[in-house]
Amino acid sequence: MRNCYLSRNYKGVDGAGNKAKTDIERIMEEDGFVNIGLPQTRYTHTVLAFLVTLAGVLKAPFCLRKGDRLVLQYPLKKYFTFVCRMAHLRGAKVVVVIHDLGSFRRKKLTVEQEIRRLDHADYIIAHNEKMKRWLEENGCRRPIGVLGIFDYLSDTEASPHGKPGKPYEVLYAGALNPRKNTFLYEVGVYAHSFRFNLYGNGFELDKAKGKDRFTCKGFVRSDDLIATAQGDFGLVWDGFSVDACTGDFGEYLKYNNPHKTSLYIRCELPVIIWEQAALADFVRANGIGICVASLADLDKVLDALTPEQYTAMKRNVKQVSERLRTGYYIRRALGEIYSI
Repeated sequence: MRNCYLSRNYKGVDGAGNKAKTDIERIMEEDGFVNIGLPQTRYTHTVLAFLVTLAGVLKAPFCLRKGDRLVLQYPLKKYFTFVCRMAHLRGAKVVVVIHDLGSFRRKKLTVEQEIRRLDHADYIIAHNEKMKRWLEENGCRRPIGVLGIFDYLSDTEASPHGKPGKPYEVLYAGALNPRKNTFLYEVGVYAHSFRFNLYGNGFELDKAKGKDRFTCKGFVRSDDLIATAQGDFGLVWDGFSVDACTGDFGEYLKYNNPHKTSLYIRCELPVIIWEQAALADFVRANGIGICVASLADLDKVLDALTPEQYTAMKRNVKQVSERLRTGYYIRRALGEIYSI
């Protein structure tokens, strides 16, 4: 019996989704998993990337043996059902690690189609308990485990942060265009005990209310950000409104684990997160940040924060950051399948 995985082509790893997948591949390789596909590649040419991934998918079933366990990272686009069926024909079991659900933000699948597709697996690793419950309530019939949070491999050490003082600096990293993060253009009027350091491209400063509360740092690669991040907190928020995470992107926060949360933790920054987000439970349980109902409340919450409370958050974040650096959470989740 072997533990196996299927590598493929990744168009670079600066994007959060590909970083999470290549990290998991690296962890599985370190733990002795066998790659039954072609070696991992990072071609950016669309046709070449397609052909390399297709070749690996076609090769994979012939490398499986009866009793093998195959870990697939989902979605695998059009190949997923084919690979699952071929694995079962070869007498192997399929374990699925979910990265994204196509029936949420992108609406590429209906909920029924997604559940039917995932039911080709033998075991599923969901992001968190809320995603697990959503899958079960929508008819998923397979055993489901929970990841907790995405690991974040990097040898880069977090930069030492000076003693925080008010106004606090809140770091926000990601796509800054108005379509995805409209809230950024409204939140400045509420910022008195804090200001924003924005990392990314697309923010139109002149359109933002309270624009003097923002400093635009531009795009910085993740390893460089870990080493140079300027801030006291990292913000996890999405959507149109400061009062709640709304729209398709905001609603998805109720179920998914945003990879930027892991990046903030690797920067050793306590997290500010919407209280209804799925990862809010993880933040509370580990004492690594603040959960708020509305960003309009953040000023009051930060103003009341004591130095001792902030120091405790920083200490806890450092501990969780070390776990993310070593692949603790995916190793734990994969370890649970051995007893099933």
